[in-house]
Amino acid sequence: MPINEGSIIRSRLNSVLKKLIILVSGLISVFAGDQPQWGQAWSRNMVSEERGLPAEFNPATGENVKWRAKLGTESHSTPVVAGGHVYIGTNNGEPRNPEHKGDRGVLMCFDERDGSFLWQLVVPKLSEDPYYDWPNSGWSSEVTVEGDRVYTVSNRGEVLCLDPQGLANGNQGPFKDELSHQTPKGTNQVALTSRDGDIIWAFDMRAKAGIWSHDGAHSSILIHGDYLYLNTGTGVDNTHRKIRTPDAPSLIVIDKKSGRYIARDEEHIAPNIFHCTWSSPSMGEVNGRPLIFFGGGNGIVYAFEPVTEAPHEGAVAKLKKVWQFDIDPTAPKTEVHRYTTNKREGPSDIFGMPVFVDGRIYIAGGGDIWWGKNEAWLKCIDATKTGDITSTGEIWSYPLNRHVMSTAAVYKGMVFIADIGKTIHCLDAKTGKPYWTHELGGEIWASPYIADGKVYIGTRRGDFWTFAAEKEKKILSSVELKDPISATAVAANGRLYVSTMTDLYALKVK
Repeated sequence: MPINEGSIIRSRLNSVLKKLIILVSGLISVFAGDQPQWGQAWSRNMVSEERGLPAEFNPATGENVKWRAKLGTESHSTPVVAGGHVYIGTNNGEPRNPEHKGDRGVLMCFDERDGSFLWQLVVPKLSEDPYYDWPNSGWSSEVTVEGDRVYTVSNRGEVLCLDPQGLANGNQGPFKDELSHQTPKGTNQVALTSRDGDIIWAFDMRAKAGIWSHDGAHSSILIHGDYLYLNTGTGVDNTHRKIRTPDAPSLIVIDKKSGRYIARDEEHIAPNIFHCTWSSPSMGEVNGRPLIFFGGGNGIVYAFEPVTEAPHEGAVAKLKKVWQFDIDPTAPKTEVHRYTTNKREGPSDIFGMPVFVDGRIYIAGGGDIWWGKNEAWLKCIDATKTGDITSTGEIWSYPLNRHVMSTAAVYKGMVFIADIGKTIHCLDAKTGKPYWTHELGGEIWASPYIADGKVYIGTRRGDFWTFAAEKEKKILSSVELKDPISATAVAANGRLYVSTMTDLYALKVK
């Protein structure tokens, strides 16, 4: 039988095409995409759909290290990856522009492909009092990216809308005074370059919302529709025993297009804030309606209705509360600052974010790490109830070793949480019963992060651990990075990002 060359060619082409389709499909299933905010969108769950990530790496040999970028000397914010860029806050300990001398808050932007430096926004420190903006702590807030806009909170308590290209494509405005904005009072101005950040608009929470900044802002902005939801960072003064602005809001809403002040909570949280307003908001749909969840600095978790319509010009609306839950109902509720430095008893506060999964809120809280009692818990709350649900909304409570700053990761019926007592915990998400725990040897400020069936977590001792995300404990690796780790690991577009106080690593299986 004669050979039909056309049929052979078509057959080979079809075979190649099938292999290409399989390859592309595999890449699509492996790469979940950008990570444009801290945690999953809305729910804040510390879980990613990324696959094919490394279980171990070695900075000394370069094993599984795609690139490494130098930061400052203190970097507490979690990296965010979007639009080909990686954003992370740091300080000015390793100046990119030597003309900027001294302590600053710095937001850096790197190229996702190779880690090359693109631009930075340099912001002077609040100099009136070190407790306004703690020395050398840098820029602690994460960015949230949507389209061609980057939203964040500076170390000065300013809500900022930025151009992701920086000044490389010109000054977009309407804000045009970046030169003065980056210059401390009484110092010479440093000329702007294409490697400086571009501010679109700015909202000063101290001047326009009446907050009292403490230690430096730590906010991760939540976007819903046309509005930004964020914690204000208001807290005690330098005595740690007085609230200077008792009427200050803890949760505010800003128009994302104009920077206009839209709404605030009216729960009178400020007088009972034991230290500061650390927790950023999350969101979820409950019984067919969206709700905003927020952990107050008074140890109470709130659910609010989101804004549906802006108030008239010049007015600030009141957020409507749906429910509240006290994570520590037997703690003192008045004159709370008389318990400052008491490690045995006192009020609770909340650092991590509320995580919403399947109608439940998972949130950790307890005594303040620096000024409060040692007790801490992970709580599971029924988010479907209304009113004061302190006595009716708790599904389970799990005691932690000592203090807690982490946000939970809920994955396949398990919930992972880490505490200042140097321990990571794996629990049954339904019952709160422990599957396993492991002591990591260092305090944990970061949150456990799950991707590719692995649990990633760093410690303040500088160790980075990887566990199997399973009910049976399995350690996959432990890497000594030497420098303390405050930030949560992040996965995006086939890479894992790990940040220490001084370096940002982009990891990829080689």
